[in-house]
Amino acid sequence: MRMIVMSTVLAVALSGCGAAAGSGSDDGRIRVVTSLYPLAYVVQEVGGDAVTVETLTRPGVEPHDLELTPRDVAELADADLAVHLAGFQPAVDSALQTQGDVPAYDVTADARLLPAEGSDRDDAPRDPHFWLDPLRLADVADGVAREIGKVEPESAPEVELNAARLRSELEALDRELRDGLADCVSTDLVTTHAAFGYLADRYGFTQVALSGLSPEHEPSAADLARVADFVETHGVRTVYTEVLVSPAAAETIARETGARTAVLDPVEGLDESSAGDDYPSVMRANLAALRDGQPCR
Repeated sequence: MRMIVMSTVLAVALSGCGAAAGSGSDDGRIRVVTSLYPLAYVVQEVGGDAVTVETLTRPGVEPHDLELTPRDVAELADADLAVHLAGFQPAVDSALQTQGDVPAYDVTADARLLPAEGSDRDDAPRDPHFWLDPLRLADVADGVAREIGKVEPESAPEVELNAARLRSELEALDRELRDGLADCVSTDLVTTHAAFGYLADRYGFTQVALSGLSPEHEPSAADLARVADFVETHGVRTVYTEVLVSPAAAETIARETGARTAVLDPVEGLDESSAGDDYPSVMRANLAALRDGQPCR
C-alpha cells in the first residue's frame, strides 16, 4: 500500500511541477536538495554563495520517520543536485529512483559507514549516523565539493576552498572533543537509541542503547531490564535522552537505578529545543553534556 501511495504522490507532484532536473534557482545559483540537516549544513558551508539549499526533513521532524509530500517530490524533481544517504530514509530513495534524471550524490561511500554496533556480519545493517564523527563529515564535505563541481564546473574553485575551510573547522572540533573527553571516569555511554556509535568509536566510549538504530522501535521490558542491570552493575551515572524522542524509557531507567538523565543530541535536525543553532554548536553542547555526565576531568 505504501508503494501505491508513493507512486500517486510522485505522479501528482511531477505533473504539477513540469520542470526538468537541472533548471536551477531563479537567481542562477545551483539548487541542491538534501535529505536531512547534517547534509544541508555541509552543502551550505561548502556551496556558499553558489548554491541554494532545501532540506526535505523539516525542523522538529524525526528523520527516520520522513514521509514526502507532493511539494517535497516536486523540489527533488527540480533540483540540480540531490544529496542523500541511501537506506536511511526509504521515501527519499523511492523518489530518487522514480526520477532517474536528477543528479544525486549518495554520501554512503565517503561517509565510510560502519556495521551496526554489536554485529560483524558483512550483510549487517549499516549505522547511518556518521555525522557524529566530525572527520567523517569532513570527508563528505569533500564529496559535496566534487559533486557541485560536476554540476557547475565554474564554481569548482570556490567550493573546493570552502570544503578545505570546513575540513579545518571540523578537524578543530574533533580536537576539542578528543581533548575534552580524554579523561572520563566512565566510558560507558547509555543512550536512548543507538545513534552514537561513531561518537563512541572516535572518542573511546562503549555505547549501550535501549533501542536499535531507529528510535521508533519501542524498547521492550527485557530491554529496560537489560539496560537497568548494566547501569547498576557498571555504576553508570547518566542515562542520555534525546531531542525529538520521548525520554520516558530513559527516565524509567534513571528512577530505578538512581542515575540521572541528560540530553545528548544526535544532530539529526534542529528546532527550538536544540542546544545550538548549527552543527558545531550542538556538538559542543554534546561535549559539555558528556563532560558533566561521564564525568570528565
